[in-house]
Amino acid sequence: MTMNITNFKLNTKVVFLGLASLLIYSCGDPKKETETTDELPDTDTVKAVALNVGGELFSVPSPMQTALLIQKSGVAYDKTILNAGNKSGQYASDFSKSLNLGIYGADLGYVSMYNQTQDALGYLGAVKTLADKLGVSAAFDQQTMKRIQDNISVKDSMLMLVGVAYRASDAYLKTNKRTQISSLILAGGWIEGMHFSMQAYNKKPTDEIKFRIAEQKQALGSIIKLISSHNMPDATDLMKDLESLSKVYENVTSKYTYVEPTTDEAKKITYINSTTEITINKEQLDKIAQIVATMREKIVNSKS
Repeated sequence: MTMNITNFKLNTKVVFLGLASLLIYSCGDPKKETETTDELPDTDTVKAVALNVGGELFSVPSPMQTALLIQKSGVAYDKTILNAGNKSGQYASDFSKSLNLGIYGADLGYVSMYNQTQDALGYLGAVKTLADKLGVSAAFDQQTMKRIQDNISVKDSMLMLVGVAYRASDAYLKTNKRTQISSLILAGGWIEGMHFSMQAYNKKPTDEIKFRIAEQKQALGSIIKLISSHNMPDATDLMKDLESLSKVYENVTSKYTYVEPTTDEAKKITYINSTTEITINKEQLDKIAQIVATMREKIVNSKS
């Protein structure tokens, strides 16, 4: 099946919440609001997740891009697709904790995007638990936690504050040369984003969601390079699953045609007029879904 994706709108108000470097906002001190809107706050920069390892820059789409797409497509909130927050205490190794911190971070973003206050509190607790155990709890100090809890019913402020906490966490990891941990958090968030996509496509098979799944080929290559660069013994099984996924993506092809973008300054909307043709079929989608489900199952049910 060939998909021709053309003339997408990019609203400059849309921002992406990252899970490893988590470069989400250039924000100051967000204050509690009395009303919420369907759009996220203005931002001067729109940044994806990036991590520099050994001088090589790895850039991966944030799982929040996927959560935002799913919400906008009309797919209903579904807590059952998330990793249960009460499992955070079962992860023993730094490898397992890091991957699941990435997954819980994506889950926290997902519930916040749907403005699910009670669930957000639970996932915030799961994130805090794993951050404490990994030694990055300074990013989630008492003051930050209080600010998040005070604003937890306000989607825009909540997403901002989570971004502040994760940026602090990432800065700590980089300063202390713990890029292995950052890499695993990034991988866990990306895997959960893929999981979101596959679950949403099963419920509402739109071309937009299918395109999001298909375009992950390049991101997958970055994830594989990133994990393999650390030579982690614990990552052998994960690498096998990622390589299996890569083999499926080998036959997912794309053709990009550049066309000059146009901008409506009054509405702050840039129209991307370039076109991308992506070829992906049902068999490939089914295989991707199966591998992602298996890989994620191993991670979230790990007791090591």
